[in-house]
Amino acid sequence: MGKLQEMPPASAIALQMGAKHYFDAVRALLDVFAPRKHLHSIYVTATIPSKSIISALEVLDVDLKRTHFVDCVSSMMMGFSEKDEGAVYVESPTMLENILLKVEFLIRKLDGADSVVIIDSINSLAIHNSLKILSEFLHILINHLRSRNAYTVIFAMEEYTTEEVENILSLVCDETVNFTG
Repeated sequence: MGKLQEMPPASAIALQMGAKHYFDAVRALLDVFAPRKHLHSIYVTATIPSKSIISALEVLDVDLKRTHFVDCVSSMMMGFSEKDEGAVYVESPTMLENILLKVEFLIRKLDGADSVVIIDSINSLAIHNSLKILSEFLHILINHLRSRNAYTVIFAMEEYTTEEVENILSLVCDETVNFTG
């Protein structure tokens, strides 16, 4: 997390990690990075439902008062019925425009507070969207977040990242940080 702490506001960072470091990375961002910089967190879930992430972080005693979720997977799941008050929902990870709108809604709701937007993960979004559209989405999202002086962190799982996805990340991110726990 040292390199991430050094990045200035409005930076876009690709956080590359192995699956075994996933929850360590989530915890480091929400329990160390964001609090040290006094940031609100907007966590876009395209891999795991927000309810599962919230439950795991509560077990780890992570304070989630300043964390908001844009959940793109719960609506797709069979039997989805209970919604979390700390989350807004998008029907599917294919609804990239709706993700943009929900992130913008939360940023406006924060009324200018400093924030970090976490995209979990580019690999999941790449499964559900064409790479051209995904690239365009990330370009628009990151430029918008830069104009708001917000950090952007994009998770990239080493086991599932292709050369094409790495190329997208190199085009839209300022830095790639390897997270090893």
